[in-house]
Amino acid sequence: MRGLALLFVIFFITLLETQTCELDKMGNGCRIFNGQCSCGYGCKSEFRYPNMDECRLAIAGGRHNACFRSTTCLHGGSCLQITSDPGFKCLCEGTGFFGPKCESPCPGPANTHYRGPFPYECVVI
Repeated sequence: MRGLALLFVIFFITLLETQTCELDKMGNGCRIFNGQCSCGYGCKSEFRYPNMDECRLAIAGGRHNACFRSTTCLHGGSCLQITSDPGFKCLCEGTGFFGPKCESPCPGPANTHYRGPFPYECVVI
């Protein structure tokens, strides 16, 4: 059940990101997600490689792979390679952490010291 909720959240985020691109910034491409190539259609900036062959070459070490380092995403976050700097995005949903590298613990309901909007990565469905 938890896996299904995480899949829904990732799908929803992908849908939101896809709809925020201007039409001339949309396109096909591939990226590395959890150590494997994932290809599809969406914002060009989300896809580092133009095709599956280039993506596989990156996994094999023939191209720069920002997700290759084991310390890219912390606390079990999933690394998603993108073209925008710094070349990756950490997906922290379901880890209990948030932040650019999943480094900050999610605020609990009794945490009165946390200021700012509640991180969407910390929402539990």
